[in-house]
Amino acid sequence: MKRISLFFVLFAIAAVSFAQAQFVGNWEGSVNVGKKLRLVFHIKQDGDSLLTTMDSPDQGVTGISCQHTVTDHDSMIVDMSNIGIVYEGKLLGDTIQGLWHQGGMNVAITFVKTTKPSELYRPQTPKPPFDYISEDVIYYNKDKSIRFGATITKPKGNGPFPTVLLITGSGQQNRDEELFGHKPFAVIADYLTKDGYLVMRVDDRGMGQTTGDAINATTADFAGDVMQGVNYLETRKDVNAKRIVLIGHSEGGIIAPMVAVQRKDIYAIVMMAGAGVKIPELMEEQSAAIIESASPNKGMIEQYKKLYRSMEDAVLAASDSNDVRNRATLAMDTWMRNTVPDMIKAAGMGDEDAREQYINSFVTVYKSKWFNYFLRIDPINYLPKLTCKVLAINGEKDIQVIAKTNLQGMKDALMKSKAKEYELKELPGLNHLFQQCNTCTSDEYGTLTETISPSALSVMGVWLDENVKNSK
Repeated sequence: MKRISLFFVLFAIAAVSFAQAQFVGNWEGSVNVGKKLRLVFHIKQDGDSLLTTMDSPDQGVTGISCQHTVTDHDSMIVDMSNIGIVYEGKLLGDTIQGLWHQGGMNVAITFVKTTKPSELYRPQTPKPPFDYISEDVIYYNKDKSIRFGATITKPKGNGPFPTVLLITGSGQQNRDEELFGHKPFAVIADYLTKDGYLVMRVDDRGMGQTTGDAINATTADFAGDVMQGVNYLETRKDVNAKRIVLIGHSEGGIIAPMVAVQRKDIYAIVMMAGAGVKIPELMEEQSAAIIESASPNKGMIEQYKKLYRSMEDAVLAASDSNDVRNRATLAMDTWMRNTVPDMIKAAGMGDEDAREQYINSFVTVYKSKWFNYFLRIDPINYLPKLTCKVLAINGEKDIQVIAKTNLQGMKDALMKSKAKEYELKELPGLNHLFQQCNTCTSDEYGTLTETISPSALSVMGVWLDENVKNSK
């Protein structure tokens, strides 16, 4: 009996293993939510269980961890209840047919086994072999407390070449400024290198090959990191130290002029979606524009802007975390008294939990060393002091940095400066990432195949050729 029992135990284990093995592999399906969205399960054997991750290529999302994958003969359950999703399916040949449960909806989705699942389609991403030189480099700050990892691309030959240093936007970014599978800095570097420039792009603190404290760093610290990059470039014989250009995107568009006013060796800067107004004003407009993209209620948006600005004022005036909470609570109470109930509800502040969560978000802003510093930035402190050449470009459809307001602010400031040459351009139809957009919301960034519009590349290239490479 012991032998028979052992046989059945081994048989049962083998049966379970076989059932699991049938599901191992890549499975691709799609769901229609007004447009087709591809979904991919990657299922691997992990000891006695299955390990599953999910990609949503059309949303630019990869590697979502699934909590549990349970199989029973030809049936399976993929549990992603941590993000409100459960998929139940049945194996039929090389397909899994089942129901996708999410938000009270049950949608039929069939997944097909594939050896080559769909990937994010990013046709502009440069791929080797290159017709120029690409070199990964490491350099250090003065006291060697931070190591920087970077990639330099340059034309073939000895040079020296006019040189561009790329500066990423807010949040930790790798050297390609990668977001949703897009690598805009790799595309810009490829474009400019083919046009005769040496281009360096650098991992931010705590990303890739770069070390350093990112959590407690501020915009001023990141500006210091850019200074170290310029110092390193000037040690290279292939760099024309008299033709160094800083190109910064978003927060990088703030950092570029901050660095340029501290040095005499910056020949030109390009601000891509840079700031021309005080950051509280920029953030207020950004917040309102994001809400407006989802709601056409103009009256509510104006009321919401008043609330948002009063919350910013609470952060700016506070002396500690308790103080900011008290000030934010008072600001909320004052706004509630002066706003009609319909507008309060439309702004998402109709219940106490929502209001408390909103107040907490501003307490978190106060506690963030980076955000607290960022909120106090005023471009008037550095733009009028510029003496180098300046190009500023903003996307007409940008809802994060509103083009008209910020370009006008830059113009007013640059008119007071001693900048040798400056040009400001609003680029039609482009969003914050300088993509040609459709809905032009931030949710669309990952669904677009275009990484950066050729028109934006051309504007930068033509201006740099006229004002840097071919300038006397």
